[in-house]
Amino acid sequence: MNVQVNEVPVRRLAGIDLGIASEHTVRVLDGAGQKVTAARCVPSRESLLAVEARALAGTPEGTRLEVVFEPTGPAWFPVARFFSARGHKVFRVSSAKAADLRKFYRRHTKSNGIDADTLARLPLVDPRGLTELTLAEGHAAALDRRVRACDRLTQQAARHKTRIKGLVRQLLPMTPLAGDLGKADLAVLERYADPRALLHLGPGKLTTLISKASRGNHGQARAQVWISAAQAAIDLYGPDDPAMAYADLAAEVATEVRLLTTIEAELKAHAAAREDAYQKTDPGQIARTLPGLGEIGGPAMTAIMGDPARFGDGHHFKSYLGLAPKASETGDTDRKGEPMSKAGPSLGRVTMIRAADTARKLDPQLASIYYTQMTERGANHLKALCIVAGHLALRLHAAMLRASPYQLRDTDGTPVTPEQARQVIAANWTVPDDVRTRRRSRKKKGKAPQQARKPVQRGDLPRPASRPGHGPVKPAP
Repeated sequence: MNVQVNEVPVRRLAGIDLGIASEHTVRVLDGAGQKVTAARCVPSRESLLAVEARALAGTPEGTRLEVVFEPTGPAWFPVARFFSARGHKVFRVSSAKAADLRKFYRRHTKSNGIDADTLARLPLVDPRGLTELTLAEGHAAALDRRVRACDRLTQQAARHKTRIKGLVRQLLPMTPLAGDLGKADLAVLERYADPRALLHLGPGKLTTLISKASRGNHGQARAQVWISAAQAAIDLYGPDDPAMAYADLAAEVATEVRLLTTIEAELKAHAAAREDAYQKTDPGQIARTLPGLGEIGGPAMTAIMGDPARFGDGHHFKSYLGLAPKASETGDTDRKGEPMSKAGPSLGRVTMIRAADTARKLDPQLASIYYTQMTERGANHLKALCIVAGHLALRLHAAMLRASPYQLRDTDGTPVTPEQARQVIAANWTVPDDVRTRRRSRKKKGKAPQQARKPVQRGDLPRPASRPGHGPVKPAP
């Protein structure tokens, strides 16, 4: 009788250390971690085809490469697109994960290709920690780019706002910018950030300027706040303080205002294109049916998730976002409550944590999780939100995989309306104020203060007794 033996599939692991202004370094290993070949390449079709041929030399037809690289600037995309289009598995790993393994190899090995070799070994060392990269196409690709552009512009706008407030606080120590920067504030600062110019303009013309910029929402009262701040600055510095560069600081403020205005205009255009791409990628707007994921969060998480089927289950997606706790096992011990891994895209993680703060106020099941963490597990607000965010990620994956809207439910599984959900939360899952206050305190508990001991004088010391077999012990001089 012939016994058929199942052949072990041949593996080829390719680690590529991407170069920005130099050639890419490639190391190819087999399934046992032995070196197969080494090469260098550039992001051209001919060069990458040559690498593919060398890596697959001697393997059965149909063998797929497992290509691993770090997201080094924009250099990763041409390589990823080439190998994914050729049917190979492509993995993009975080720099932190690769750096940890690289430290070990560098301690024991000295090689120019150590970075590429390290990346090639990751599928052997941490196979569960790798998620195959799926490049978005069509409307999904457009959504991905618009989401990234909006996020980047939003961060830039926030930095300019912070800079403006800092400069104004120097010009006007009694700053009128207590809250968000409005259009009226920007209109004033673009031309009259110098307190001397503000006082010269006068309350009447300033009121007209503010009323026009705010479309009638603010007027004389707001103008008086600016005038008072300008007068307080002049009283403090004086009109001709040689150390106070009024005009130069005002010019810098005006530059920051113009940059902010330009960024906000660009952001508005990208946001409109993002909405158009989202409507075509997620026609049912499933992502937006989850509590906390609204106009911005829904498109962002749709772009980050991509095809939900590429994740084995919701826990895989949760781990991909870095919302799963780190594993800490030794012997028979499995520690719980470890910090989040923080792997994966930071935008997705931040979006889910922000959404969780709203979701806990709208969804009874998520509210009960938050309540339990705060009242029974000793978690503070942020830690409880991170745990809620992990559960919200599970629900998002399930809803997107089923392509069905999310349904609010009570803790027993009964569907509820938004109004009923708020009533249930108010009645059963509202964290008491005293608990929230205790969790907010960061003071460390310690021993009660003790009274200082009275210094002991030499004359107060008892005379040492003699020991058997010895004479009396003499005190030291």
